[in-house]
Amino acid sequence: MTASQPNLFTREDTIFGVCEGIGQDFGFNAQYLRVALAGLVFWNPPAAVGIYAALGVAVLASRKLFPTPLAAVEAAELPAPLKGENDAQAAEVAIAA
Repeated sequence: MTASQPNLFTREDTIFGVCEGIGQDFGFNAQYLRVALAGLVFWNPPAAVGIYAALGVAVLASRKLFPTPLAAVEAAELPAPLKGENDAQAAEVAIAA
């Protein structure tokens, strides 16, 4: 684990990762924002491009100014223990993996 957050701007499955970044920051599914922006493209394309650019700057600024600590990312990636198992034993196995 070398990076504290995935680099949304260089992934092949996103366009700068703006919707994904906003969804991660505010804790909702990014598909809702993608649908809203797609609808806005049909209604007012210049406004959609401007809003998307402004959101991109906001995501970039938030990732640079407030990076997620590596410990929080590692803790989030630990699998939840199975029901009925000893929590301490499951945590040791997860950390060892």
